Amino acid sequence: MSNTPTISIVDASGLPDGFPTHRHDPAFWEALGRAVGTFGFLEEILGKAIFAFTATRSYTDDAELRRAYEEWLPQLERALADPLGNLIDEYGKAVREHPAATIENLDDLLAQLREASVIRNVLCHGSWRSPDVNGASTPLFMNRQKLLFDTAIDRPFLLQVQRHEAELACAVINTVTSMGWRLPGSAGPGRPIE
Repeated sequence: MSNTPTISIVDASGLPDGFPTHRHDPAFWEALGRAVGTFGFLEEILGKAIFAFTATRSYTDDAELRRAYEEWLPQLERALADPLGNLIDEYGKAVREHPAATIENLDDLLAQLREASVIRNVLCHGSWRSPDVNGASTPLFMNRQKLLFDTAIDRPFLLQVQRHEAELACAVINTVTSMGWRLPGSAGPGRPIE
């Protein structure tokens, strides 16, 4: 009897096309991709809103203006690189610190954005298991609090998430345009931010 371990190697040439995603319907992956892509759009919109609210603040004296200017570039760099959760916090802070901000439902909007960020992490970082007979799959995902995600996700769920994200992005855009400003980077209505 030998103590030599049995060695095995995966023959990648024998894997099914699309492995390991081959067991899901292509429409499922399309819906997941659209949901993930819409989260990217939402992050971009939050960054533009942060820019709008920080670029249009007024300051009481030159010292306050200089301090804000020194902090502004790092803040804008973070708006381009931060994950969704941090962008939500920065956006909320930028709106609250703007003396002319008139956003009535900011706390509700921030709460909805935070709820969306939870599912974003699952969709983007989960390992998708084989679907059940209804086409639903429970992704393997554990958050930082060591809570295991246990909800089966199907195509209708993904479509609903994508639609909700698009509506959240529009709500963030509206916080900028309701101030009379043009969304940075757009050709829409409102005063350009210079």
